[in-house]
Amino acid sequence: MGTVFSFDIRGAQDEARVRAGLRAAVASLHRVDEVFSPFRPDSQIMRLGRGELALSDCVTEVPEVLELCTRAERESDGWFTTGYGGGLDPTGLVKGWAVERAVRMIASSGAASVCLNGGGDVQLLGGPWRVGIADPLHPGELAMVIETQEGLGVATSGPAERGCHVLDPHTGEAPVDALASLTVVCREGLTMADARATAAYAMGERARDWLEALPGAEGFAVTTDGGTWKTSGFHRYTAKLNA
Repeated sequence: MGTVFSFDIRGAQDEARVRAGLRAAVASLHRVDEVFSPFRPDSQIMRLGRGELALSDCVTEVPEVLELCTRAERESDGWFTTGYGGGLDPTGLVKGWAVERAVRMIASSGAASVCLNGGGDVQLLGGPWRVGIADPLHPGELAMVIETQEGLGVATSGPAERGCHVLDPHTGEAPVDALASLTVVCREGLTMADARATAAYAMGERARDWLEALPGAEGFAVTTDGGTWKTSGFHRYTAKLNA
């Protein structure tokens, strides 16, 4: 998927079984890249988007992901979309879905706690865990630290790493009141955290009220002038940087 994945696995009752689960999880991530990559002309999602492949002929994961994308588009009133410009691109959700699924595979092999970081988007299981949110305006520094002992999805969207790649789906341009970064923490998992972070970043300053209204989701933003804001429940997950 064009990024780095790192695994932290703890509390393995049967090390050989957990290693097998890890190998299966890594294989599943490679498989997701083959099926969903927008950079592979022969991927199923690209062939489906060009009308060369029917949805019924795709692997079962494709309709599963597209159904989740439809949910995210409906929930965000169109700020998340797979269809801008007439194409088909579920990448705003599929990485989170793939990471969350990989963590479940490792957990089912007997691991007590798992942290899987896929290009800065993190799925946690068990704990305790501390996750740093990079400061987009000061490379190498942290803007916030999340501390938790429960399973969470933590997704960040913004231009710091890859440039401006999230657009306002209504205009096709960068958000007018763009943020430096926006992080969503979601008890439901990384699938929806990823999609919500994408939609919320596209919303810009509208995102705060939208995230406040979502059950089980909290947000933290760094503004382009160096300020920050967070939703009212985000404090439950914060830790002191010098702790």
